Amino acid sequence: MKHAGKATQAALRIIYWTLFVLLGLLLGAILAQRLGEWIIALGGTLAGLWMLFGLFTLYFFRDPQPRTPADPDLIVAPAHGKVDLIDEVDEPEFLGGRCRRISIFLSVFDVHVQHAPVAGRVAVVKHTHGQFLNAMRTDSARYNENVFLGLESSERPGERLGVRLIAGLIARRIVPWVAVGDTVARGERISLIRFGSRVDLYLPLTVQLQVQLNTHVRGGETIVARRP
Repeated sequence: MKHAGKATQAALRIIYWTLFVLLGLLLGAILAQRLGEWIIALGGTLAGLWMLFGLFTLYFFRDPQPRTPADPDLIVAPAHGKVDLIDEVDEPEFLGGRCRRISIFLSVFDVHVQHAPVAGRVAVVKHTHGQFLNAMRTDSARYNENVFLGLESSERPGERLGVRLIAGLIARRIVPWVAVGDTVARGERISLIRFGSRVDLYLPLTVQLQVQLNTHVRGGETIVARRP
């Protein structure tokens, strides 16, 4: 249950700040002595929009508890969303060469809390500044702002995996909840990306994939690969 509730806290902070802005606008109009009927109508409209925004924010920052499988040979999805790319790439800095990549697109309607795909130790947390292209582009990881998390598995000695958290056109804030040296359990919450985004999972070539293109996965729960 580590980091449970952090997503809700982030949602409430946004709701409170937008409320302060709304009240400030109305107070400014009152101090300017513009108290016509239009102020009442505008206030009602803004209050209604704020309530809708607040409800959507709470929905967006929802954080269900995953039902993580116990089999130590399994690797689970790091994020909720749709698998729209499966390929092989080079990741020389941490995985040391060729690896398999599963890319998951998160729409604004998906859960945006990410989970550890395996149990292990966080060996790398690398923030790379970049652009904010539409995360629907499968090549956005090459250009967009992102955070790379390198994991040393405790389930298979010597095994390394990577999770890349990618910002998008709307998603401008990546919030890792882990640091170098932390140990994580499989399915544990590790980060939050605000609004639409993408998450790439880098795996050894030896694993047997359990998902296909267009599969909708659940972070910390859906089995994406099995170790031989």
